[in-house]
Amino acid sequence: MTDLMTAPVGSRGEGVCPPDAVAFTNVRYTWPGPSPFALSVASFALARGEKLLLLGPSGSGKSTFLSLLAGIVAPDRGRIDVLGTDMAELSGAARDRFRVEHFGIIFQMFNLLPYASLVDNVLLPLRFSRRRRDRTLAEGSLDAVAARLLQALGLDRTVIDTVRAASLSVGQQQRVAAARALIGAPQIIVADEPTSALDHNTEGAFLKLLFAQSTTAGASVIMVSHDEGLATYFDRVVRLDDIAVATRGARR
Repeated sequence: MTDLMTAPVGSRGEGVCPPDAVAFTNVRYTWPGPSPFALSVASFALARGEKLLLLGPSGSGKSTFLSLLAGIVAPDRGRIDVLGTDMAELSGAARDRFRVEHFGIIFQMFNLLPYASLVDNVLLPLRFSRRRRDRTLAEGSLDAVAARLLQALGLDRTVIDTVRAASLSVGQQQRVAAARALIGAPQIIVADEPTSALDHNTEGAFLKLLFAQSTTAGASVIMVSHDEGLATYFDRVVRLDDIAVATRGARR
């Protein structure tokens, strides 16, 4: 397999980045086990800078789709181009490095370090990504940039300076998780139902803040949800069953 260092972003032979941030072509992946779940995607594209909502009920394969998109798993067959790099050609370690360099991920459960400061939580990805760290340092000191991002996402400076993550409300935790995803200007933001625990007003305010910051960074955003009411906030809405076929219990 090709290592990340020999497959730079944008290198497809022609030396330029493609117009799409992500492109799936004839992809199939099967989770192992006695009753396997498989997902097939013939074609899918996410444009650079696009804000896309991916809809689907629980169990429809949304998590499998995101795992393929972010390189957590490699497809059994097909091609997944992300920023000009075919993820299927990278080793597992190279996909991990690629993901931390180029993706910001907002998990449904947020996964914050409970007793760390808010700034330390935001800066966590920079421990594993030199590029994101360097991009952050270009804007100022790491702590100052993290604090400014938290403030831009609606957190009060007093809270930022004095409160630990374990003491935050759900809405505040969500903002810290978003700041952690955005720090260092990753090119793709992936959000796994991050608004499921919020009321409608808080949800809308959060999405507007998230999109404002991702637009500033020039990032594409893909968010998965089962809530069709979120559609008005996005550039495009895609139903998973319109682009993917899920099968259970049989290998092909």
